[in-house]
Amino acid sequence: MSTSTITASRARSGVLSITLDYLELTKPRIAVLVLVVIVASAVMAAWTTSNPVSGWPIFHACLGTLLVAGSASAANQWLEIRRDARMNRTADRPLPAGRISSVSALAFAAFTLIAGLVYLGLTLPLSATLWAALTWLLYVAVYTPLKPISSANTAVGAVAGALPVFIGWSAVSESLDVRAVALFLTLYLWQFPHFMAIAWLYREDYARGGYKMLPVVDPSGRRAGVQAVLSAAALIPVSTIPALAAPGWGGPLYLVIVTLLGLAQLLVAALFLAQMNRESARRLLRMSLIYLPILLGLLVLVPWIK
Repeated sequence: MSTSTITASRARSGVLSITLDYLELTKPRIAVLVLVVIVASAVMAAWTTSNPVSGWPIFHACLGTLLVAGSASAANQWLEIRRDARMNRTADRPLPAGRISSVSALAFAAFTLIAGLVYLGLTLPLSATLWAALTWLLYVAVYTPLKPISSANTAVGAVAGALPVFIGWSAVSESLDVRAVALFLTLYLWQFPHFMAIAWLYREDYARGGYKMLPVVDPSGRRAGVQAVLSAAALIPVSTIPALAAPGWGGPLYLVIVTLLGLAQLLVAALFLAQMNRESARRLLRMSLIYLPILLGLLVLVPWIK
């Protein structure tokens, strides 16, 4: 193999490595979840207003929000470089590991934020852009600084995590209605069982990082378990509101499925509270990851299953 071939191969490998590091900076798993929420809320809004589902507003909302969400994740990691370096689960991230410089990460966060907001502003109603900006501000300027200060950070972060509902809805509808609010509350409440399970599993890591997560503040885990149970219980009636608010929209099949789904998550959350061990926490985490995709899928398919 010639020297030039080896050099070209290494260059390609280097470009791929850098690309993957910047992709990791955007927290792609969170970005995928945000996109699913955008699609579900936009489709739901379109059916609510009796408008045909158009792919272009949904595409614009997804692309613009993807840029803004990627910026928020990058800014979050830029602010938490030192704390991430102390934690086993985050020490190998591009910033604490030194694969991306602090200046480069900040420039990336600024560029994707501006690009995302400008794109949304040019392609969608102003309300969608404002919701996206508010989401970024809450996540970066409120939730992130609050994490080492108060366990209330989860409640604030859950608001930022649920606001993409309004971005997707505003992309196709001029006004929010009770179903949009119910979907927002569903996303908000769902995050507590999900994050309490994660916080319990990584409580030692969070303590090393100096984060005031609930299982760190209360090492017994009881408060985290109670919060998971209460939120899972509240999810059951809240998730039925979209169908109950407009009789004939969802039909009995939707109500049965979401109720059974909610009861299953409540049972797993109750077992987590009763046992408080790694197995019960993993079970709750898996259940939360089953619950949300099924619920969002139902919201997209509901016009055909009623």
